[in-house]
Amino acid sequence: MTIKTRILKFIHHIMLQLLHIERRLEPWFRPQLNRLLREPTGSIIQYFINLQRKDEGLQLAAEIIEPDEDKSLDDIIDLMADQMRGHFKPGNYERGGNTKTHGIVRAEVIIRDDLPQKYRQGIFAQPGSYQAYVRFSGPGPDVPADIDDVGFASMAVKLMGVPGKKLLAEEKMTQDFISVCTPTFVTPNTRENAKLQYWSLIDMPIYYFINPKDPHFLDFIMQGLWNETQYNPLGQRYWSCVPYLLGEGQAMMYSFVPKTEVDKKISGLPFGTPPVNYLRENMIKTLAEKDVEFDMMLQVQTDPHLMPIENAAVRWPEKLSPFIPAATVHIPKQSFDSEAQFKFAQGLKMNPWHCLAEHRPLGNQNRARLRMYYELSKFRQEMNQTGHLEPDGKEVFESEKCS
Repeated sequence: MTIKTRILKFIHHIMLQLLHIERRLEPWFRPQLNRLLREPTGSIIQYFINLQRKDEGLQLAAEIIEPDEDKSLDDIIDLMADQMRGHFKPGNYERGGNTKTHGIVRAEVIIRDDLPQKYRQGIFAQPGSYQAYVRFSGPGPDVPADIDDVGFASMAVKLMGVPGKKLLAEEKMTQDFISVCTPTFVTPNTRENAKLQYWSLIDMPIYYFINPKDPHFLDFIMQGLWNETQYNPLGQRYWSCVPYLLGEGQAMMYSFVPKTEVDKKISGLPFGTPPVNYLRENMIKTLAEKDVEFDMMLQVQTDPHLMPIENAAVRWPEKLSPFIPAATVHIPKQSFDSEAQFKFAQGLKMNPWHCLAEHRPLGNQNRARLRMYYELSKFRQEMNQTGHLEPDGKEVFESEKCS
């Protein structure tokens, strides 16, 4: 390791430690700042991001495939696989991203009966309900104590019993929806994502954003506005960040908005020792006492430039197209913390290409997910010597036998 690299790693370590300290102090000031400044600051950042873009004159739901997409995707897969090799041992491999499972729970997704006609596509075509699993998770590529992560969370919903041909044939009756706690993605495209994975592999991801030779300051601020101390995955809003079809020629974003008051206490702050898995513990406390619900909201693209398909750093303006409620995600009281249930979660594949054609993933980051998620999940299962299982909702776990 060169002297320059050692210095960079030392500075990165100091920045990370300062972030960890700030996360411990956030409960006393961050909620107030969010209410006052988050949306106005986000709007200013989005203004400057859009200033750097040109109008390509596209139609609604239109995609552009860049010539270097395959090269960027190859790099991402190789770099993430190397990260997984460095962080895990065979038999205990976790996902390369959205790595730490806080919990996987049973749910019911209920399609509303008052949707406007243009939203009635795919799974939203008719009122009804689907059984589902919902996985709540934290960032990768490692599995830190919750208070020491970067303040990132994700929610993945797998509907079961969904009829119709799927775009990824490995599952016949599922439809997956993947979302994260920020309204924009961490990188605008796969070209930049490959750069981030390189910095992540050498354990200095902050330099992706603040590298003076190739800065991504605006994306850094945009992510920082929503990355914060996490309290309870059941009380967090999540966004798709990337678009999907809502029937032919119509694109959408989706978001899961919490409707239930949940337990958000973190013992040991600011300078004590919170439980390593306090997010899981708050989920356990909440679901031991009450049902939890989210609204699944849809936002339809109405402006091809201001609501782009290929740039995931741009937040689609709600003043142009507001989110409307399309379904309810109902999570009943339950116990979910058995070893068998977490082992089930480890083997489960979540991929947005487990979907109907009416909800085909759009944009370069979604196109990358088709092969990236498939190959990395296959690699993980090979290292753990487990096979692919398509769930049907009839699985029974130890925690449920005892409840």
